[in-house]
Amino acid sequence: MPLPASSPVSGREGPQRTTPTPPRLSGGPTPAPAPRRPAQLPPAHAALICVAMPALAISTDQGQLTGRGLEGFYRAGRRLLSRCEVRVAGREPVAVQARMLSADRARFVATLRPFADGGPDPDVVVERTRYADGTERIILSSAAGRHLRLPVEVSLGTDLAELGAVASGNTGPELPASVHDSGMRWSSPAGHCVVTAHPAPADALASAGLLRWEVDLPPGGTWSLELRVRPERAGPVRAVGHGASLSLTTARAGGDDPRARALLDRSVEDLQALLLRDPEHPTDVHLAAGAPWRCGLAPAEALAAARMALPLGTRIAVGTLRTLARRQLVGKGPQAGMIPGPMRNTGPHLPPGCTGIEATLLFPVLLTEAWRWGLSAQETEELLPAAERCLRWLLAAAGDGGRLPDPYPGGPARCETQAHAHRAALLGADLLDTHGRSGGTDLRQWAERLRGTFREDFWVEDRAGGRPAAACLADGRRVPLLTGGAAHLLDTGLLGSGALAPGLLDKVQTEQLARLLGGPAMDSGWGLRSLGVKEAAYNPFGHRGGAVRVHETAVAVAGLAAAGYDKEASALLRGVMAAAETFGYRLPEMYAGEQRTEGGAPLPHPAACRPAATAAAAGVQLLTALAGIRPDAPSGTVTLSPVRSAPLGELGLTALRVAGAPFSVRVSRLGLAMVEEAADGLQLGV
Repeated sequence: MPLPASSPVSGREGPQRTTPTPPRLSGGPTPAPAPRRPAQLPPAHAALICVAMPALAISTDQGQLTGRGLEGFYRAGRRLLSRCEVRVAGREPVAVQARMLSADRARFVATLRPFADGGPDPDVVVERTRYADGTERIILSSAAGRHLRLPVEVSLGTDLAELGAVASGNTGPELPASVHDSGMRWSSPAGHCVVTAHPAPADALASAGLLRWEVDLPPGGTWSLELRVRPERAGPVRAVGHGASLSLTTARAGGDDPRARALLDRSVEDLQALLLRDPEHPTDVHLAAGAPWRCGLAPAEALAAARMALPLGTRIAVGTLRTLARRQLVGKGPQAGMIPGPMRNTGPHLPPGCTGIEATLLFPVLLTEAWRWGLSAQETEELLPAAERCLRWLLAAAGDGGRLPDPYPGGPARCETQAHAHRAALLGADLLDTHGRSGGTDLRQWAERLRGTFREDFWVEDRAGGRPAAACLADGRRVPLLTGGAAHLLDTGLLGSGALAPGLLDKVQTEQLARLLGGPAMDSGWGLRSLGVKEAAYNPFGHRGGAVRVHETAVAVAGLAAAGYDKEASALLRGVMAAAETFGYRLPEMYAGEQRTEGGAPLPHPAACRPAATAAAAGVQLLTALAGIRPDAPSGTVTLSPVRSAPLGELGLTALRVAGAPFSVRVSRLGLAMVEEAADGLQLGV
């Protein structure tokens, strides 16, 4: 069901977006009319974003919070503090370093020469540690050879604006402050905020939002200050991911390539930082789509990320499924069974697609695979009715024509949507059969019909061997573009005994697709482009028009590896690993698809979320795909199908979760896999 467009800053619903008429083709695709877009978002690619949902702290590399752009402390989508500027002896310290220490913490170092009669060397260091939960610790350290008496001033201000207003530049002026206890207080109809300081300031000037201390620093001495930003009468943020029962941080990677451990560590940290609770059912958790723009629930992204994160356990999967099952449309009518989701721009050649369709198709897939990874029988049975409703909707929406339009009804039949639908039908049939439910036969028959029509209708023959069309329009015309979405054709899904479901392509077509995805038009050297470089309207920054989307690249790597195309999978993997290194292993959801050059670095996309749930989960999938872990917990087996070329050398993965117990596996330099730890009774399949 197409919902109103999702707000780019909160995941909440915004103004209704209508679906444009499908493009008219004349010798090639003509761009569809573009939907009206919101005001340009301020750049976020260089920001240091500390995350502990529902709280954020966004900073530049200068350390000072100046109130410009996105800077500030946020909680639940509202900026509590926009300005926090430190001056020592009337001077602003010189920023020398800024770096993330963890997903929720950043460190800023600045230096100062407090007196003009000194030499060129700074003798005061100002270190600031900023936390997503609204805490900032400031430490002054003296290297001077004499006693220093320094005035320290902290200037504070806020607009108490919502993140959406900050993003659009409609925040209004700073609010007047009042002195409150050992700090400052601000009020507006939207709420109240308090900043407290320890130690208490010697002076406080409300009109300027200024706190002041007189600091004595002996040679080699230090002085520390702690500021705490809170909504009035609210306690500290209790980040969802910090709960002991939700800890994912025990998963580790090791081996020949140190980047593997760094990527897994950061990916797991970011996943924990992005966890949210369903407010009405706080035991159920799901992932926010990403920071800073999409800090709420985006159903398709939440399901996709939970699926890629299954090697870390099923807790996120079951929480996501329960949360979305409660939002599922029930009753009668063509939308019954759908999981609502907003429309999404899908690039320059097609009208917007419906993320609700993607979520509805992902729901039974995630449930089936979570059950294979170890979701309990009770939890699976609880969620089966919602999965059945999704599958009934699929058959009704596809109808006699076989293909599933997106948006439904009347939209184009997208290649990517057919891949999602085919996988949902086969995995859903497997789930229903094994649990004694009816409907499996109808789903398999529909999937078989789709395979026949897809291979005929979607495959575009050419002198280079052909390609899958990006879509077929309602009148039968193809949109003959090579897109990264074709990678989903290789993601067929996991059945019992470690077997993968059959795909929409035959063997020859699969081999051709592997060659295309591994070729220079699609492989940028940093990952998979979302549109081939030779296609009309290619744009290296286009999020569906040429940029590298990390989720899509991980899907391609896993799918190519599972199909036996190690060379192409390894090349894409090495590219995204190199990109991860340049991004400090916190992969953004996308970055420019510019061709990699010797000594170069991928260009960041200024509007990309970082961290993003799908990108963080993709880090997990990229590494676990190298071991080819295919569990079947209900039958007590796990099958390993490692990448034989071992592109990262020897790789060990420890403290994953299969069948509810720790699971560790090692892949040798020869591409041989060995289980080192597993649940009692779990047998290695063939």
